[in-house]
Amino acid sequence: MSRPKEQWASRLGVILAVAGSAVGLGNFLRFPGNAAANGGGAFMIPYFCALVFLGIPICWAEWTMGKYGGMFGFNSCPAIFGVLGRRPIWRYLGVFGLLIPVIIYMYYVLIESWCMGYALSFAFGWIDLGDDPNQYAAKSVEYFNGFVGANQDGLMLDGRLHISVVVWLVVFAVNFYFIFRGLSGGIEKFCTCAMPVMAVCALIVLFRVLTLGTPNPDQPKLNVLNGLGFMWNPKPVNGEGTWLSALAQPKVWMAAAGQIFFSLSVGFGVIINYASYLRRRDDVVLSGLTASATNEFFEVCLGGLITIPAAFVFLGVAGAEATGTFSLGFHTLPIVFEYMQGGRFFGFVWFLMLFLAAITSSLSMLQPAIAFLEEALGIGRKASVALLGFVTGLGSLFVVFFSKDLKSLVFLDDTVGTITIVILAAIQVILFSWVFGVDRGIAFAHEGAQIRLPFFFKFIIKYVSPLYLLTMLGMWFWKDSYRYFDQIRNDQVIALSFGLVIIVVVFLLILIHIGGRRWNAEAAGASSLLESRTPEVHR
Repeated sequence: MSRPKEQWASRLGVILAVAGSAVGLGNFLRFPGNAAANGGGAFMIPYFCALVFLGIPICWAEWTMGKYGGMFGFNSCPAIFGVLGRRPIWRYLGVFGLLIPVIIYMYYVLIESWCMGYALSFAFGWIDLGDDPNQYAAKSVEYFNGFVGANQDGLMLDGRLHISVVVWLVVFAVNFYFIFRGLSGGIEKFCTCAMPVMAVCALIVLFRVLTLGTPNPDQPKLNVLNGLGFMWNPKPVNGEGTWLSALAQPKVWMAAAGQIFFSLSVGFGVIINYASYLRRRDDVVLSGLTASATNEFFEVCLGGLITIPAAFVFLGVAGAEATGTFSLGFHTLPIVFEYMQGGRFFGFVWFLMLFLAAITSSLSMLQPAIAFLEEALGIGRKASVALLGFVTGLGSLFVVFFSKDLKSLVFLDDTVGTITIVILAAIQVILFSWVFGVDRGIAFAHEGAQIRLPFFFKFIIKYVSPLYLLTMLGMWFWKDSYRYFDQIRNDQVIALSFGLVIIVVVFLLILIHIGGRRWNAEAAGASSLLESRTPEVHR
């Protein structure tokens, strides 16, 4: 191979990098809102079922496929899919493993910049909700809309350089600085430092929340214990029936599965890329399980104990039910910190933690595309970083420009951040189980493994996972596809956003076609070498 082979510097580094890609805003904002709205403690039953029977098995499959592709010198999803499937069609299906991280990065880096902007706002006292508690909610929404430009399109053309644009440019540049420094020198070093700092910040805020007691003696029911009870006690959905009836609702199970996919980065194309930098005898079973467990600690033990209980203590049930990611994170929590003693400091720590969670995820979204450009075009890291920076910069600028009501951002998240994730996950489990062969996959996963895959893994990954994913897709097409395409037809901004996705898909497919001949030659040479060494894996 003419290209230099990047590798992780340590096992801890790869675990923290994979965990960092998974730990993000969804852990601290999306998960608690999801749980509170879908039965509280009852939600954890389908949540852990989805974790055990979908999330972790698919993660193991992705780790295995990535390491296998890396043995051929490949690090990008299309090239690895081509090796696994041994047909050109699989390379082209691998476009989803590039489309998802690239498009998500375009709007995720913007949300990331909001977290940094809010951290600075709390640090320098720029957020002022006034002296009337009755106006806190309106003032908080007003500040957010003004900061992100939700009141108008073309924020950067209003005659001055808006603060949100400045912060976005800085955060965008920081991401590409670390991605330019490479796998071990950039991503691994940053995640190794950022993950412990993130944990410390979360523990500081958690300690403050758990010691709030009863801030308002006139409302004794608004205390920490009742806040934890609101979050974790099993309860019916929308106050109808019993908590057991919540388990009979398909939407609760769908919400749990969606949360697991989102929080573990399943179907993002990231784990396959990260695992491809492992060595032949590196463990993937225990490492994959450890990375998943780290993510669950941040999500359940930290995210699940902070946001909703804090909102309940100061704002009651109405505040705790603000379950949307934006409304909970950027509307409700600033009000909570306004009430909280020392709230300015804790607000800074909280949003700094969210920024670190976001940037460890956004870095992971850039690396798969960097590897792909290097492999498909045969260019170096400088050229690939410059090209990717140009493409994602234009896309992110598109989202920044069409900022009114966050319409473009929300549509891209619904399209690429939700629907295509399930599509890619379904493609992966079918490729791993039915094309590459689940027995071959298990044999390769056990090479260098410190623990063995559980006995039920084969059945789950071959039958349960694909059936569940295809059912989810079928239900979406049956119930929601009409509404989805109807909004594309009737809204110009959404139509332009859909056009952006199509343009990126076409661009990536062209590059996959260009790289196909090079990959065939490289795969043929590496395959003969691997078969001569370990024929039992290839039978």
